[in-house]
Amino acid sequence: MNRTKFINKCVKEHYDEAVSLGYEVVGIFLQGSQNYELDEYSETYMSDIDTKCIILPTLDSIVQGNMPTSHTHVRANNEHIDIKDIRQIFEMFKKQNNAYIEILFTDFKIINPKYKDLWEEIEARAEQIAHLNFNQTLRCLSGTSMEKYKALEHPYPNSLSKIEKYGYDPKQLHHILRVNEFMQKYIEGKPYKECLLSDNTEYLMQIKKGCLPLEEARKLARDVDQATKELKDANLKPVEPFDNEAAKFLDMMKAKFIKRFLINQLKDEK
Repeated sequence: MNRTKFINKCVKEHYDEAVSLGYEVVGIFLQGSQNYELDEYSETYMSDIDTKCIILPTLDSIVQGNMPTSHTHVRANNEHIDIKDIRQIFEMFKKQNNAYIEILFTDFKIINPKYKDLWEEIEARAEQIAHLNFNQTLRCLSGTSMEKYKALEHPYPNSLSKIEKYGYDPKQLHHILRVNEFMQKYIEGKPYKECLLSDNTEYLMQIKKGCLPLEEARKLARDVDQATKELKDANLKPVEPFDNEAAKFLDMMKAKFIKRFLINQLKDEK
């Protein structure tokens, strides 16, 4: 099975599992390395298949004032589905969180046919949404780099084996480098999809596999994280460039999704 078929098969399994949990699913979207073309499936390295799932709130949950659903569902094979209420997802879009904005550009997704036309409206304006707030995007990217730098040698359970082997988590280092390149391209005004893709994929894959000794990795991580911070500081615009029209569009679309579901839910209950 080739890469595309394999990924699509996994995404479909995620979609089916999310639906089986009883959620009203808008769609499921691949997140992570596949979106950056930094994935590999071999005997020596297997990239994770993780997704984000957008769900809709039920009438009962809204009436009862329940908090919007937000949790990570761990599958039996340890793959993750990040399940979030559409209200939270759209707020993440407004906050320009790059971990969420990227799902607007992924090639690997499944959309519930009931909401396909609405999601197409979102995708048609993906670039505008991804540039809703230039300054906030830079801050988010710099924040991501800083988080990865702090995690470089931290013994989290899922990175402990790597730290024991290399002295650090090479995956965090490759993210630090990737984010720096991403920011440079974003500042240059390149399309968001192009920002997601590195011009140095082979190098980043070698970094990801732990090609550098600990001291060299430490210095590279420190230097590049600092360079990202400086790049952010040097390019922040003096006036916050918030696109109110794009924000209003997201609010309108959020209402459309929820309204359609609730109308159908009420029809089914008659």
